[in-house]
Amino acid sequence: QDSTWGSTGTGSSILSALQDLFSITWLNRSKVEKQLQVISVLQWVLSFLVLGVACSVILMYTFCTDCWLIAVLYFTWLVFDWNTPKKGGRRSQWVRNWAVWRYFRDYFPIQLVKTHNLLTTRNYIFGYHPHGIMGLGAFCNFSTEATEVSKKFPGIRPYLATLAGNFRMPVLREYLMSGGICPVNRDTIDYLLSKNGSGNAIIIVVGGAAESLSSMPGKNAVTLRNRKGFVKLALRHGADLVPTYSFGENEVYKQVIFQEGSWGRWVQKKFQKYIGFAPCIFHGRGFFSSDTWGLVPYSKPITTVVGEPITIPKLEHPTQQDIDLYHAMYMEALVKLFDNHKTKFGLPETEVLEVN
Repeated sequence: QDSTWGSTGTGSSILSALQDLFSITWLNRSKVEKQLQVISVLQWVLSFLVLGVACSVILMYTFCTDCWLIAVLYFTWLVFDWNTPKKGGRRSQWVRNWAVWRYFRDYFPIQLVKTHNLLTTRNYIFGYHPHGIMGLGAFCNFSTEATEVSKKFPGIRPYLATLAGNFRMPVLREYLMSGGICPVNRDTIDYLLSKNGSGNAIIIVVGGAAESLSSMPGKNAVTLRNRKGFVKLALRHGADLVPTYSFGENEVYKQVIFQEGSWGRWVQKKFQKYIGFAPCIFHGRGFFSSDTWGLVPYSKPITTVVGEPITIPKLEHPTQQDIDLYHAMYMEALVKLFDNHKTKFGLPETEVLEVN
């Protein structure tokens, strides 16, 4: 009898130990998953902020060391490859499919919502709104395959357009091009819309640096009323305009907003005018804790809704009247897209999109 009780006790102990082990393993796995998500987001944020400058400094330093030949070879490559970004770059499906981007997506999480099909016989210019601090939704949805953009829009090649200055930075330029990112300048857009066949979709964050200065949680505002250059480009190439709104883009960082007329806003505008970007004072959460400040964005959902394309005629020399007409149509379509989807993503029916 003692033996029976002993074996039963031993069996129960083993079963209990196994249950504890599995529960601990599951807990640890969950924590590891979350940390991988944080790391995946932080590596992109740091790449966005410092990779270009850091690699430039390292390249200059290498010229002064025994490894100077490496620097010379890369610099030579840079000279011969200088115009590649203007021709759409060098996208890599391997890089776009990295597992790190799926962790990036799941951290927030980020979703891409399709409302209409896009014809592969047409070219497109997507207007992406709002900019937010870093355009995290734009990057994840269009420069990676984490949200399956190629499956949702088969036959369409997305090119996310960003500051041309980024492509003058060693290594950073290669990283950006591998994701299908290109310079947001006329030469590049002209090339992609006229010499790269059809099925191209250029994503332009229309509000740019000016819009990022007003980015803050709880605010849905776009800088668009006087931004008409993208409409003129669409008309010159007959590229359809596609309004795109990213719900939650403004929620992931908190920013110090400088009022008009303040010294802070003056500095930001000078940077924007002469360098192309406006320095923002912002913060997210810390790496180890959501209760501390840091560079890691807050894990708030970002949902990017791609609207119905607006058919644009090809006019080699569009008049101002033509530009104004299609710009007005675009603004109306964007507001309609916002109104049709706002309640699905936690906004009240009374929320109004502010168009500046």
